[in-house]
Amino acid sequence: MHQKNTALSAEVPVSFTLNGRTVVGRSSQTLLEIADEQGVDIPRLCHMDGLRPDGNCRTCMVEIKGERVLAPSCCRYPKQGMEVTTDSARAVTSQKMSIELLLADVPETAYTLDSELDQWAKKLQIGKPRFRARKQPAQDLSHPAMAVNLDACIQCNRCVRACREEQVNDVIGYAFRGEHSKIVFDFDDPMGDSTCVACGECVQACPTGALMPAREVGTVVPDKQVDSVCPYCGVGCQLTYNIKGNTILYVQGKDGPANSSRLCVKGRYGFDYVQHRHRLTTPLIRRPGVPKHKDFVVDPENWQDVFREATWEEAMDFAATGLVKVRDTYGKRALAGFGSAKGTNEEAYLFQKLVRTGFGCNNVDHCTRLCHASSVAALMEGINSGAVSNQVRDVANAEVIFLIGANPTVNHPVAATFIKNAAKAGVKLIVADPRRGDLARHATYNLQFNADTDVALLNAMLHVIVEEGLADQTFIADRTSGYAELAENVKKFSPETMAPICGIDAQTIREVARLYATSKGSMILWGMGISQHVHGTDNARCLIALALATGQIGKPGSGLHPLRGQNNVQGASDSGLIPMFYPDYQRVNVPEARERFETLWKTALDPDPGLTVVEIMNAAKKHEIRGMYIMGENPAMSDPDVDHAREAMAALDHCVVQDIFLTETAYLADVVLPATAWPEKVGTVTNTDRMVQLGRKAIEAPGDARPDFDLLVELGQRMGLDWRYTHPREVFNEMRTCMDSIAGITWDRLERESSVTYPCVKEGDPGDPVVFIENFPTETGRARFVAADLISAAERPDADYPMVLITGRQLEHWHTGSMTRRAANLDYIEPEPVASVHPLDLEDLGIEPGGTLTIASRRGEISLYARADDGTPRGAVFVPFCYYEAAANMLTNPVLDPFGKIPEFKYCAVKVSKGGTTPEKMSFGGGVLLPDHQPAAQ
Repeated sequence: MHQKNTALSAEVPVSFTLNGRTVVGRSSQTLLEIADEQGVDIPRLCHMDGLRPDGNCRTCMVEIKGERVLAPSCCRYPKQGMEVTTDSARAVTSQKMSIELLLADVPETAYTLDSELDQWAKKLQIGKPRFRARKQPAQDLSHPAMAVNLDACIQCNRCVRACREEQVNDVIGYAFRGEHSKIVFDFDDPMGDSTCVACGECVQACPTGALMPAREVGTVVPDKQVDSVCPYCGVGCQLTYNIKGNTILYVQGKDGPANSSRLCVKGRYGFDYVQHRHRLTTPLIRRPGVPKHKDFVVDPENWQDVFREATWEEAMDFAATGLVKVRDTYGKRALAGFGSAKGTNEEAYLFQKLVRTGFGCNNVDHCTRLCHASSVAALMEGINSGAVSNQVRDVANAEVIFLIGANPTVNHPVAATFIKNAAKAGVKLIVADPRRGDLARHATYNLQFNADTDVALLNAMLHVIVEEGLADQTFIADRTSGYAELAENVKKFSPETMAPICGIDAQTIREVARLYATSKGSMILWGMGISQHVHGTDNARCLIALALATGQIGKPGSGLHPLRGQNNVQGASDSGLIPMFYPDYQRVNVPEARERFETLWKTALDPDPGLTVVEIMNAAKKHEIRGMYIMGENPAMSDPDVDHAREAMAALDHCVVQDIFLTETAYLADVVLPATAWPEKVGTVTNTDRMVQLGRKAIEAPGDARPDFDLLVELGQRMGLDWRYTHPREVFNEMRTCMDSIAGITWDRLERESSVTYPCVKEGDPGDPVVFIENFPTETGRARFVAADLISAAERPDADYPMVLITGRQLEHWHTGSMTRRAANLDYIEPEPVASVHPLDLEDLGIEPGGTLTIASRRGEISLYARADDGTPRGAVFVPFCYYEAAANMLTNPVLDPFGKIPEFKYCAVKVSKGGTTPEKMSFGGGVLLPDHQPAAQ
């Protein structure tokens, strides 16, 4: 975002006249902004809210008394007594002339209906321009998601500012001179060959159609627009669906508190999966005699040999009867449920309530166990809250950002833009990760430490803070406990001792520790690079200790933020979709908490915590878990050592899968229930910033697919529960009665405001973007230091398996790929499984970039294509886990962190060899936006 200078930011009231009328504005506002507030229309084309004022289109010119020349109102600020006229003959003549000249440069046949340029031409009654157009460049259709029509470009530079200053991707520039001047991508490359990451911010910024979605949607008038929330990562970007009939034409960013209209490639172009031909539209029941085994595969195009269609009555009866039979035959703990972090809060709450009251046990979990369980374990232990202390955009108020074990430009792209904005504004960025990502180029310090040595690096920083007297003794004395034990523990972790272990020199460790400790505000953000280890809880304990030891928490620009993965992993956890906690993190083994929910739900509850994801799979393989209900999760792809997970699911007596596609997990189901996709339902989700946001229904579901909400209610009723819910708002109101953090948030307020931050205890409370300001939510009000020692990964490289496997996500694909690989543009950009390896390692292995390699661990092997990546350290290989035909989790180690019970996805020993046959890609094929339209590049 544009940063106004200090003098302009003073917000001094200024009185002046506007078109003969006295108005009062603020000194930090432009004349154009004040005119908008006063209802005075001034043309503008290069101006756009959120972008730096440029003043280069000259369509917003106004007359200021006493000044010889007209002034661009988009970048002039008011002065006391100034007399401004927007509609004088001189000003209007200039405005009209500028627009007429711009009209001469664009083709008569528009790429988009009613562009901003056309709108202003109509308002000012400008007809066909009198001037000769310049020679126009050819159309560029090299990118699957966006079309470049530079014959419609008016060189307003909005796209340049959106790309370079807002998203900070630095792809679009302005090159050449005179009549040859034009917008370019990188070194005047075709857009599809450039380093563009397809965030689409330039398309959203373009006022003429020079940059457009690659299909002809610009010339289609939507029937309606529906505001909602992005269904992908935890940033929680608000967006607007543009609908024609029952089809999403295109998506625009909405000015929400988490994104300020920004989106990434998935949010903007990853929506047509909802109209994919593989959508489940009818309930399916497994045919008798069709076996289940770990290698079982179903072709989504040809499932009829495995399943038969059923009526809803038959399918729901079959699903419920099977679960009840397991419960009544083998006991309540023989059942388990996996809920979804991609569903709504209301669905998550109902799901865990169904397991606890219908199944009768606490065997309920979801993907938080696979991403941030160890972070939550450490936070609950130290602070008694699993939520973030500060919101992502608070990095603008920090002096130092410490980003560790995360790659936001891939996993949280819009959050990454705010980090980049802060770095460009002067905030010092420390990036620490075994892989070098895009944010490294913005970093003051880039610490590419050795994989599996997080605790060594962090304890060395703590050593410096303790030994050099950089700790905040007042904060420690007033608000913490356990510091003496921590200080004693870190004595043995000097930077000189840890440098050979972590691979960062001692002097750099000291400089980084001093910088973090002495700033006025330091924020720590981390991702699954911290949590997905057997020592993930220890990693998070060290980060918490850094914040507590220096007092860097409980104030703006200073705190702890574990970046949440899926769009509702925060809300699903808050809602109780975990085995050891009821909603709002009330422990199931605490009598007072159990009594509260027994009173509310009018039934006795199991007093013992349930099993976690991996523990459930282990129990299923042993036939201790006999039946499962899986809603919107895909453990056959997301669990570690997926051969083991698939074998466990194949052993179940009864498996109910509820989803929108026939996922790898659904291959092993006894009954499949077709549910609704995100744009087809209503409900709330909670993002990484603790913002409860309302998702609105945009389109109707295909065929007989039904909302997850309805299916949960009916299944509960069929299992003997007296459930009478008819709308998600009724469930949300019940949640408010047992979740103190959201007690003050009403459904009506969400419908009005779309987003409310918790904790919001009383109705009307604004919500707290920064928490722990005065105390921590523990019994004593104090946070607790917990020391950590060095623990190695469960499996280290050796002579047989000499390399390290690191898994993660790709920018274009999400989680297990069931949605994004069925989105046309996303699948076109990244269609094949790849492994990123350092170029020198590829050379040593005799593998050419683009060639085939095979990766083997002690659990399995996969073959995929080689990608040269000098950001991946020597001796390591990075594999995304979204590709069924080369599932990374065939290789990963299911060993668990003893506290968070999270698997060690981020480290296992592998060997890499040349060659191998990459499995044939499943016939996903991207979806379509409009009938008979495919990505332009195809």
